[in-house]
Amino acid sequence: MKKNSPVFGNRLKFLRKQRDLKQEDVAKSLGISRARYSHYENNHVEPDIEMLKNLSQFYNVSIDYLVGNSIKNKNKDEVLNIDPELELWYKELPSNGEEDMRRLKKIWDVFKEE
Repeated sequence: MKKNSPVFGNRLKFLRKQRDLKQEDVAKSLGISRARYSHYENNHVEPDIEMLKNLSQFYNVSIDYLVGNSIKNKNKDEVLNIDPELELWYKELPSNGEEDMRRLKKIWDVFKEE
């Protein structure tokens, strides 16, 4: 993991908020202080390998996902390097109807031309 890379902390925040958890909830489950967990989310300190494993298991994602090497988590087939908000949008694409997909394609075609 790159030192002070915001990806790790952003992913932790994203995952925690997806589950509607407080930092205290996660910290208690991991057996650490809320302050320590907050330092992870704010990229002030990096976790050791054991904590990376624990975080990976807690959130049911790969360590590669946590450290920003991919958007692949244990439930995905594709690997892309994008931020969590774009990942959520990308994940929802298949559930859109055909009409929505056609409108998105038109937007994409205009975007490509510029």
